[in-house]
Amino acid sequence: MGTMTVAQTEHGFARELRRWRGLRRWSQLDLAIRADTTQRYLSYLEQGRSHPGRAMVVRLAESLQLSLRERNALLMSAGYTPIFGESGFETTELEPIRTALRAILDGHMPYPALVVDRHGTLLEANAAFTLFIEGCAPELLRPPVNVRRLTLHPDGLARRVINLPEWGRHVTEALRNKVRISPDPELEELIAELDGYLPPAELGPGYLGFAVPLRLHSDSGELRLITTLTSFATATDITLAELHLEAFLPADEATAAILRERAANL
Repeated sequence: MGTMTVAQTEHGFARELRRWRGLRRWSQLDLAIRADTTQRYLSYLEQGRSHPGRAMVVRLAESLQLSLRERNALLMSAGYTPIFGESGFETTELEPIRTALRAILDGHMPYPALVVDRHGTLLEANAAFTLFIEGCAPELLRPPVNVRRLTLHPDGLARRVINLPEWGRHVTEALRNKVRISPDPELEELIAELDGYLPPAELGPGYLGFAVPLRLHSDSGELRLITTLTSFATATDITLAELHLEAFLPADEATAAILRERAANL
């Protein structure tokens, strides 16, 4: 590696390190303590006056709570080879995972459950997921289906959501929190699009954005659903680490009864 390349690498890493620390709103001392190093050494790294070893980059990435994709990028900014692989969801490597996920989805019946990627693209779903696509415009159901768009688009599920102003903002705020932690231009564009679909809302003092049940019209009556999210925190493959399993549960017995009856007729 030539001298100019080394200098460019050092400045690239320094810039990325400063950016991530700024996003976390930590001081140099905060990060130094988390990474078990000194503030002085961290200052040298951020100025490009010192070049980190590979192990230090990995430690800093972990301390900054970066995703696997972001850890790879930080390694590359320092001139090192990425350490986390990225398999396509349909590849042979992830076949055991897909089999296990399908078993989980089927086991969640008669309640809806699905698997999405980091941008909300639908990858797998159980039979009860048909609850969410009834009456949706065909163009929203053409692959790849974005579940966030499907749920909030006026020609999608949104027309049946009774509490759309509140529940829609629950969805978009969750995405905003995700972007605050891991900036993503594609996700930011999606959030802007979704915001345009939401009607005005008067959110009173009792509004709990993190705990808004989905209230949904159905031919059998109103459904009230709560959501559980599962991620794969110990994964070492980027694709797997970015998957989310979203499972819906009935918030009352009336909803449970309707979903059981629906499943029996599928």
